[in-house]
Amino acid sequence: MRLLSFAIAALAVIALVVGQQSGSAGIIGLGVVGVLLAFATFRSTTIPFFLKIFSGIFGTEYVIFGAGALLAQLGLWPTAWQAAAPPTSLGTTVAVFGILIYLVSFVPVVQRIARIASPYFESSEPQIANLGPLGRYRMRLGTFAVALVVFLIVLNQAQVGISLRINFFYRDFNNALQEKNAPVFWEQLVNVFCVWAAISVISYLIETVAQSVLLIRWREWMAAEYNRRWLGNGNHYRISLAGTADNPDQRISEDTRSFLNQTYSFSLTLITQVSTLVSFSIVLWSIPVAITVPGTDIVIPGFIFWATLVYAAIATWVTHLIGKPLIALEFEQERREANFRFALARLREYSEQIALMRGEGAERRHLGETFGGIVDNFYNLLWRKLKLTTFTLSYNQANVVIPYVLLAPYYFAGQIAFGVLTQVASAFGRVETAMSFFINSYQSIASYLASINRLTTFEGAIAKAEAQAVGGEGAAIDIVEKPVKDATIETLKLNLPNGQPIVQASGLTLPAGQSTLVVGPSGSGKSTLFRALAGIWPFGEGKVATPEGQSMLVLPQRPYLPQGSLRAALAYPAEPDAFSDAEIHAAMEKVKLGHLTDRLDEVDLWGQRLSGGEQQRLAVARALLAKPDWLFLDEATASLDEKLEGEIYEVIRRELPQTSIVSIGHRSTLRAMHDELIAMEKNADGTFSPKAKAMTEAG
Repeated sequence: MRLLSFAIAALAVIALVVGQQSGSAGIIGLGVVGVLLAFATFRSTTIPFFLKIFSGIFGTEYVIFGAGALLAQLGLWPTAWQAAAPPTSLGTTVAVFGILIYLVSFVPVVQRIARIASPYFESSEPQIANLGPLGRYRMRLGTFAVALVVFLIVLNQAQVGISLRINFFYRDFNNALQEKNAPVFWEQLVNVFCVWAAISVISYLIETVAQSVLLIRWREWMAAEYNRRWLGNGNHYRISLAGTADNPDQRISEDTRSFLNQTYSFSLTLITQVSTLVSFSIVLWSIPVAITVPGTDIVIPGFIFWATLVYAAIATWVTHLIGKPLIALEFEQERREANFRFALARLREYSEQIALMRGEGAERRHLGETFGGIVDNFYNLLWRKLKLTTFTLSYNQANVVIPYVLLAPYYFAGQIAFGVLTQVASAFGRVETAMSFFINSYQSIASYLASINRLTTFEGAIAKAEAQAVGGEGAAIDIVEKPVKDATIETLKLNLPNGQPIVQASGLTLPAGQSTLVVGPSGSGKSTLFRALAGIWPFGEGKVATPEGQSMLVLPQRPYLPQGSLRAALAYPAEPDAFSDAEIHAAMEKVKLGHLTDRLDEVDLWGQRLSGGEQQRLAVARALLAKPDWLFLDEATASLDEKLEGEIYEVIRRELPQTSIVSIGHRSTLRAMHDELIAMEKNADGTFSPKAKAMTEAG
């Protein structure tokens, strides 16, 4: 960007010198905006990368088009290509674009958009790009993405040029009709319209393919990145505890898709509309129609241009007044829709429990209330959309006749030809559409801003959860690996999510190679202590020392069984093929699940097919396969009868002789299966502290 800014500055200085010598106001203007663009490009090194792409494109185009305009001014442009010489206004226009990119980078909502969009284009992941007839190339993902964006922007600008050429065709074609000039009529139809119409169709087909490739690859990367951060190091658990981002599934699936489609649409469409505005405004300005200010001799040139500008500006202001509440309403509608989907998914997950308790009536009432919130907000949204649509439809209907109404007196007075009238009507429509971009897109913009807000809050929630994780900047519980055998809680204070203290511990050792039982009343913080030792509990502070390089596995009371085959459920969180059939069969036999060995590759909802006891035994089979150094069982056998529980603990001790075991349990029979005892004792302030006890003492 710095080198480009120097090139722009050099060209701008040359333009100022040439403009002064030739007396060309256009060349002087090219130099003036070039100086401003050089400063903006030099400063653009500080703006988000996504905006740098646009800044670089417009800076490069200024150098190319500006140099061409200077060569034409100096008489150095090839005579045979004189018609293709870039006009001075083209370099000036792209310079204005480049300056605007730098200025809008200070707008807060644009900063948020660019911050979300930039990481994809900065990605250094290697990939193979299939460029069709050009072959397959290995390149950085970000490089490929930038190349696609640059190509699409240039293609969109070319399409504006094609539209401008077709606009002049309308003038000449209709003049030929008015003059009954058959040779010119057929010349314009065959050699001009057919050629440029074919080029236009081909360009739109190419754009469709390139745009689709960009968006699907962008969405694939963005979904993978959000999944990585959301699922990384227990962040999803800390986010759900804190309640800082509701419905992360919607944000990853729906909001990313909406954000990408609308970011592409608004950024490239806006550039196209501004290009259209500038190009066709020149056409309107060039029409020899002026108006005199009533009561004076002051003549205002470019009457039709100024009329279009004022007309669209007033309509835009009215649209904003009517549609402003849509932003908050769209955000609220998305939130309520997501809550309803979540309620339905949760009902499916707990269908057995609901059926056993005959809770269908209560669930219907809850779903009705949840959907009622959707309906209430929907009517508010509908009423606001009706107001906005009434205005925009009326506005668009009026646009059809406005240019004819404005120019009819001049046409009937013989001051302009019929071809010019139709050309102006076409140009008016293009300029008015460009200036009405905000009007016609207001509802989409409201939805877009809602998606941006949801993704922004989601990223904030992930960042907060990452900071709270072990090793994060905001982590108050420091879990340090040391070259020791035992795990030691040096000092630890744990709170509930509402800030209420629940556990205080210090100087507590969990001996390696032993089995330790943790007992205490319900609500004393036993499971919370396990979560803190596992590094996923964010509320509290303290320091824990764990043996260096040793693995840990926690089995909760309710095991998680992922969707898929039984083999995948047994191997989880490893890959389904991580263990051989012989290893899996042996583990299943040891936990008395041998009757399921012939169903390993059967895909089913195993969380609903297996009983609670079978699910807990499946989780123990996982531990037998994984062979962790430390195994924490949080009432992981509570669904088993005492006899079977004792047999499972014998299997664990026999098959995992080197594993240190720490259990939470309430049954007195568990004491005989462990070497050490830790009891949660209540303190005067209502908190609990884990204390080492003899096996004969009460828990």
